[in-house]
Amino acid sequence: MAIVSLRGISIAFGGAALLENVDLHIEPKERVCLLGRNGAGKSTLLKIAAGLIPPDAGVVDRAQGADIAYLDQSVPEAGSGTVRDVVETGFSPNFQAEQWEKSQAVDIALGRLGLEGDEPFSTLSGGTKRRAMLVRALVGKPDLLLLDEPTNHLDIPTIEKLESDLKSYDGAILFVSHDRALTKNIATRIAELDRGEVLSFDCGYEKYLERRDDVFAALDQQKARLEKKIEQETAWAKKGMKARRRRNQGRLRALQKLREDYRSQRSAVGDATFRIEHAKRSGKLVVRAQNIALAYEGAPLVSGLDFTAIRGDKVGIIGPNGCGKTTLLRALLGELEPNSGSVEHGVSLEIAYMDQLREQLDLDATVADNVCDGNDTVTVGDSKRHVISYLQDFLFAPERAHSPARVLSGGEKNKLLLARLFARPSNVLVLDEPTNDLDMETLELLEDLIVSYAGTVFLVSHDRDFLNNTVTSTLVFESDAKLTAYAGGYDDWLSQRPDEAGRARREKKKKAQMRPEKAKPRKLTYKETMELEALPDKIASAEEERDRLRASLADPQFYQSEKETIAQTVASLETSELTVAELYDRWTELEAIKEQSEK
Repeated sequence: MAIVSLRGISIAFGGAALLENVDLHIEPKERVCLLGRNGAGKSTLLKIAAGLIPPDAGVVDRAQGADIAYLDQSVPEAGSGTVRDVVETGFSPNFQAEQWEKSQAVDIALGRLGLEGDEPFSTLSGGTKRRAMLVRALVGKPDLLLLDEPTNHLDIPTIEKLESDLKSYDGAILFVSHDRALTKNIATRIAELDRGEVLSFDCGYEKYLERRDDVFAALDQQKARLEKKIEQETAWAKKGMKARRRRNQGRLRALQKLREDYRSQRSAVGDATFRIEHAKRSGKLVVRAQNIALAYEGAPLVSGLDFTAIRGDKVGIIGPNGCGKTTLLRALLGELEPNSGSVEHGVSLEIAYMDQLREQLDLDATVADNVCDGNDTVTVGDSKRHVISYLQDFLFAPERAHSPARVLSGGEKNKLLLARLFARPSNVLVLDEPTNDLDMETLELLEDLIVSYAGTVFLVSHDRDFLNNTVTSTLVFESDAKLTAYAGGYDDWLSQRPDEAGRARREKKKKAQMRPEKAKPRKLTYKETMELEALPDKIASAEEERDRLRASLADPQFYQSEKETIAQTVASLETSELTVAELYDRWTELEAIKEQSEK
């Protein structure tokens, strides 16, 4: 019997339905990851399952006597009492144990995540509060854990401990997470909230990635067939208008039903299309730190660091909460004087900074005003764009642009920060925990942007996959205020570190490389299939623009124009020809993959 069954759940908050006729059932011992775009309603669905908010329609059935614990994605700003007091509220009235047994369970749980029970909860940092709330959810061993972004604000060692605890947990788990490594390692089922309904994949994350493209392709094909049928029936209706007899009324009613079915199908949300606005190139040297030391209230954070970043480096910074990662960033950027040593900066640095606490957002201002400071337009490159159009690149609907920022979901707030950040030209990008709350599609796009960014990137992150996919080197806080530089991302650090764990990992990797790997057939993903279908039109449009520019430059009278106009047109032609070549290369690449998979 299911611990929680959600049947026909619908809810709206003053506008279009956020959830519409949703079904979701959680069985004992399942570990279900709920995926979906930012703003799709994942957090709302968890709150309905927890009984925190009622749905507008539908039924929520909970197994009699079942204990359910809920972890919110946000960190509480305040809280009374000690850490122990807060944790002990996690025991439900159904929890059968003596007081000494409860105290012992609290001690074990606090020790597991490195917490002191006597500390006042209100004085803790955001990451430490998050750990305390996790212990509160886990300590009573509920039948169902509802976890909304459980890894937010946690450092990598804590995430790994949490991962181990969840993997061996006896109860059921329904969780929302952007952390792909966590999801890969613990999820036994994937439920995706898409277009107002939940699609269930009875498999782990990696298998789900293979299956979902086929499912969404089938849904799109079904919708295309329905659209074609409507076109045919509409043409018949117009053609036979005068000669229609009573016996054709059934066909007309069927046409009306087809239209209703089509309207009821939600369109795919689409992909964000944002890009980073580049400033002119910086000098080759970006930052050189020589023998710097940093301390906080007398406690050493960094000691004797020598480090150089040159243009194009993508530097990841790894370390536990409170070790001084943000302080190090501020020192490297010149915002903070080191206690000793020196920091040298290169020339022509244009720095764009994203803070992890979202302090750059004015929550009382509208979404649009947060991007353009009260103006209607945003300057992108050499042209101006209306802020509504610019925000649509980040998947903000026009009506959402006029909402105050405080009503946004956590992921939408992070997207708004990115929209604000990317509208400002930069050649040094500083991202302090950028992945919190972002959906996985946006994470993948952000990864692509960072990899292709021509400038320099400093990235603080606890997302292991994100580090693996973006950075070229890592600075790791290891022990006694010592930082060590390693080539590559998170997994590369694990393999290179000189301790026993590093040696074991190197040996395992060596053995794996000795085993011959079977070549796996490569199929186009759903996204690549859509891209391939769109490429001919893109190529035609790009060639049209290229030919127009060529014609302008071939006209002798054109050279009577201003020098700036001529130079700009020449530069535009170079860019246009490069675009055409890149589009053809991409078309050739995708066609080759398609042909190979069809053999």
